[in-house]
Amino acid sequence: MAQTGPEKKKLFIKTWGCQMNVYDSKRMADILSPLGYQETDAPENADMMILNTCHIREKATDKVFSELGRLREHKEEREKTGGKVMIAVAGCVAQAEGDFILERAPYVDMVFGPQTYHELPEMVLKANGNQRVVNTDFPSISKFDLLPDEHKSQGVSAFLSIQEGCDKFCTFCVVPYTRGAEYSRTVAEILHEAHKLAENGAKEITLLGQNVNAFHGEGPDGKIWGLARLIRAVAQIEEIRRIRYTTSHPRDMDDDLITAHGDIEKLMPFLHLPVQSGSDKILKAMNRKHTADDYRNVIEKLRAARPDIAFSSDYIIGFPGETDQDFEDSLKLARDVGYASCYSFKFSARPGTPAANMQNLVHDKIASERLTRFQSLINEQQIAFNQNTVGKTMGVLFDRRGKKEGQLLGRSPYNQSVHAFANDRMMNQIIDIEITGGFENSLTGKVMTI
Repeated sequence: MAQTGPEKKKLFIKTWGCQMNVYDSKRMADILSPLGYQETDAPENADMMILNTCHIREKATDKVFSELGRLREHKEEREKTGGKVMIAVAGCVAQAEGDFILERAPYVDMVFGPQTYHELPEMVLKANGNQRVVNTDFPSISKFDLLPDEHKSQGVSAFLSIQEGCDKFCTFCVVPYTRGAEYSRTVAEILHEAHKLAENGAKEITLLGQNVNAFHGEGPDGKIWGLARLIRAVAQIEEIRRIRYTTSHPRDMDDDLITAHGDIEKLMPFLHLPVQSGSDKILKAMNRKHTADDYRNVIEKLRAARPDIAFSSDYIIGFPGETDQDFEDSLKLARDVGYASCYSFKFSARPGTPAANMQNLVHDKIASERLTRFQSLINEQQIAFNQNTVGKTMGVLFDRRGKKEGQLLGRSPYNQSVHAFANDRMMNQIIDIEITGGFENSLTGKVMTI
């Protein structure tokens, strides 16, 4: 009698937050595939629904419970016909508030943190036996050692996690508490995964880490490699045409990494380098351990190594104790750097972090007014940068279809979204495009090759 595989079931995953979470969600799908789960975009058809959560943004927990309410309706509707539907909460909110989630949402079957999803098969088995699961441990063995070797294709642009956790302990940040201490994978593991991604069609790889440029993985020579040396090794993979990395800390931009930006053509001329504030007083209160001038010096060195490099950053506006002068210092730093893009947010206290207990809070109205002024400056810079590309020819990696018939959508070396009318055969290819229009959030262009 012929053997059959596991029963086919549907898996819905909703992902919030950083690119590390995107990577984690894809690996969850890899892990659950041998159990018969196939991904779906429709939660109402799913046999398992996973919310992969982020604790960084404001009211993160409230958003999780709001989404759980919607998923509960799908679960109850499906279970009327006798099937079992499981709901799971994963990621950083699960890590920080697992017991609270189970208490407030008794219909949730599994809660697990970002270090434990490699144990999903065992958790599913327990949940199928009507045992509610909470798993927020920090296991002694890295999850990367236990993940399946095979990957589902991520497509032409892929993420590769090389480092996780953070030892910096910025006073506003939950990452050290939800992701744990810094851990770097071995170079051999990373290169093996990079080759697999290339075999599956990846032309661009983004190396991921909560503090990616603090990477210190063991190399095949038994020595500790930094990020620059790793990038040089990844660049040797012929099929990989583009390399990016995120997210970085100014304190870990060493000379080798700066030099790599000038030496390695495949390393894209765009760097996300969060600074958080332009005020030395506020940077000290944030425990960033660098000054605004330290940041300026790093920017100068990078521009000397790679004159065409562009930058994005993160700024927190209205941090406790921020005065008008502190805010003006942030505006000045942003003007001095001149960003291609930038993320900025009002300060929002994260439970369990030192900043949550700080006094001298900035009134919400004042913080909102400052944020509006700051974002106005950033929008001006972003539009100016995009418009400055008009008339230039850039390689664009097309990976999606646009909303208009015959239109493809891709990314420039500077990570700008580019629309162009192009033949379908150019999908998943890097095509020379003359930029014809620069707007706030995107570019338009025309194909230069036939």
